[in-house]
Amino acid sequence: MEISNLPKDKKIILFDGVCNLCDSSVQFVIRHDKKDIFRFVALQSELGQKIINHIGISDSKIDSTILYEPAKAYYYKSDVAFKILKEISGIHKILLVFSVLPKSFLDFVYDYVAKRRYKWFGQKESCMVPTPELQSKFLA
Repeated sequence: MEISNLPKDKKIILFDGVCNLCDSSVQFVIRHDKKDIFRFVALQSELGQKIINHIGISDSKIDSTILYEPAKAYYYKSDVAFKILKEISGIHKILLVFSVLPKSFLDFVYDYVAKRRYKWFGQKESCMVPTPELQSKFLA
């Protein structure tokens, strides 16, 4: 898939495809995405790399999930978590109360967890393969 063919009406979450924490987060978003807003792309995939290059982020500096809104904007670090929380359903929206904290503090916490995610949560040998039921949620 080419950048020009990305769905303009969906928000794209780029995630670390071998990270267990990221995989769990993707599964969480899928379960709570009742309005079908999000699509997913592994950072390690060819399309993930095209998107990163398109928006101008060096892949050597990526230690974060990225939320990309085609032709509009992109977000990373703590901003991603709050942007997603605003869109999903469920009691988890209560976590938005933390968005009033200083961004520098929130990004520090995000970076702290991100740097330790493999140690704390482990990692896979390769990116997950979506089930046939979830295939439409993943872009490739």
